[in-house]
Amino acid sequence: MKRDNQSRVSEFLLLGLPIQPEQQGMFFALFLGMYLTTVLGNLLIILLIRLDSRLHTPMYFFLSHLAITDIFFSSVTAPKVLMNMQTQSQSISYAGCISQVYFSILFADIDSFLLTSMAYDRYVAICHSLHYTTIMSQSLCFLLVIVSWVLSFASALLHTLLLAHLSFCGDNILPHFFCDISALLKLSSSDTTTNELVILTVGGMVIILPFICILVSYGHIGSTILRIPSTKGICKALSTCGSHLSVVSLYYGAIIGLYIFPSSSDSNGKDVIVAVLYTLVTPMLNPFIYSLRNRDMKGAMGNILSRGKFSL
Repeated sequence: MKRDNQSRVSEFLLLGLPIQPEQQGMFFALFLGMYLTTVLGNLLIILLIRLDSRLHTPMYFFLSHLAITDIFFSSVTAPKVLMNMQTQSQSISYAGCISQVYFSILFADIDSFLLTSMAYDRYVAICHSLHYTTIMSQSLCFLLVIVSWVLSFASALLHTLLLAHLSFCGDNILPHFFCDISALLKLSSSDTTTNELVILTVGGMVIILPFICILVSYGHIGSTILRIPSTKGICKALSTCGSHLSVVSLYYGAIIGLYIFPSSSDSNGKDVIVAVLYTLVTPMLNPFIYSLRNRDMKGAMGNILSRGKFSL
């Protein structure tokens, strides 16, 4: 393996998914279908929000940005996985690996901040409904999205710069289907104490802290709902939160399972499966969750289909 003056390997070998060679064709078709569903489903969400004026609200503004982020998030890993399956190649260049780390952290962090913004929106809508339009102004929504991008950019850049300063002199085999930062740290021949400390502190700020904010928001929402006298009012309040809670459970459940309770070094299969869940499955399911559980989205889709039939 060629190395430069800093003893960095020129490429890594991705072991991919824990599947048998004869299953490659089936899993290639499965992953291709998942990726296409993710892209087309999230594009449909963006299109519906764009075309239906009733969806021009803060909640759907954040949802449209979440859909864009999910497309990019899945695109960081899925095309490379599909290409490796098709070509029977396991290699990824050093630069490509570092780029994967940067963009996977970037879009994962943006997802976390957007889900937190959506939770705050639901909190204001239910707990301060009379002042909703005043509090959730257009300027605040834009500010929350911009702050999400800036903080995520800074977090991803910090992790990537620290990773780029590490040396990889020995084993270059990654037991993963993409360049996960924790897997790379295990391969490094350098001292990774600083990297692990930054992952713990910055990761807590961009993952754990937003998750706590979401829990606090729903704690207030829950106490407000319990004070609603009518069952119809309770059902209406819960319906506005159901889709978001489902997405939050999928996203943070996978993240916590992977990074808060990691598996031992001899059981990397669990880490790979959980990573598939939050990098590919969750972005694919988000459009279905919001379209099937949301009356406004189903209404918007019905209007678009009706216009199409009328035009024909």
